[in-house]
Amino acid sequence: MRFRAKIVDVACLNHFTRVINTIAKLAKTCTLRLTEDKLYFILADKVANGGVSMWCELSQGNFFDEFQMEGVAAEHNEIYLEMTPENLSRALKTAQNAKTVKIKLTNKHGPCLTVAVELPTLSSSSRIVTHDIPVGVIPRRLWNDFREPSVPDFDVSIYLPVLKTMKSVVERMKNLSNYIVLEANLNGEMNLKIEADLVSVTTHFKGLGNPPWVSDDSQNSTQDRDPESMAEARIDIRKLLPLLAGQQVNPTKALCNIVSKRIVHFILLHEEVSLQYFIPALA
Repeated sequence: MRFRAKIVDVACLNHFTRVINTIAKLAKTCTLRLTEDKLYFILADKVANGGVSMWCELSQGNFFDEFQMEGVAAEHNEIYLEMTPENLSRALKTAQNAKTVKIKLTNKHGPCLTVAVELPTLSSSSRIVTHDIPVGVIPRRLWNDFREPSVPDFDVSIYLPVLKTMKSVVERMKNLSNYIVLEANLNGEMNLKIEADLVSVTTHFKGLGNPPWVSDDSQNSTQDRDPESMAEARIDIRKLLPLLAGQQVNPTKALCNIVSKRIVHFILLHEEVSLQYFIPALA
């Protein structure tokens, strides 16, 4: 099992750092899955048990100048590592003006992702800062626990308002309640509502638009739905805020699918990154 990668391009490094910072806000620990052409950051909490889950996918070719990996076996050319994204985020903070960043799977008193940051100096010699991030290797028999979550058969799919705006609304609501109701319809309307003992507050968004999903069998539930009728889910505000707060990815598209009273599924798309985040609804 071997893995090494290198980033030289500053824009790629900054973009990769933003992605990792976002993931660190969403998950205390996660699984890093490496394949020949992609990296995945996976949080596979069981939504049924009230946990959030996350699936973030990056094409390595858009970030790394060099990328080599050999998986556990020829027919299973993948590596699954358990890691704390905050540690990687901290290591990358030292790489702001780096000439190169190398990431390598090493073994130092146990498996590590070693991040070597080459910093510019005034003299001809280079200064290298090394971070060893402990990781756990996930055995082959457990890989099936980390498959891509299926898109739920939703009632409504809608584009999100500007995330910064949504964040400031939700942050204000958080001071009044721990729970927020998201509701949306097929007319491009979305409401964020809180109901507290002394106050109820609703913010309305209009004209957001609804994504044109391929009308295959799986999404037929939306076909014969009254466009005015709202689908709603009540969720924990503390699970929604990290997604809005971690918005360094600046998605080109952000949308959410609501399965009434069951789940809210967020999808943030950026040219070479897609992030899915699932929050279970509360009774």
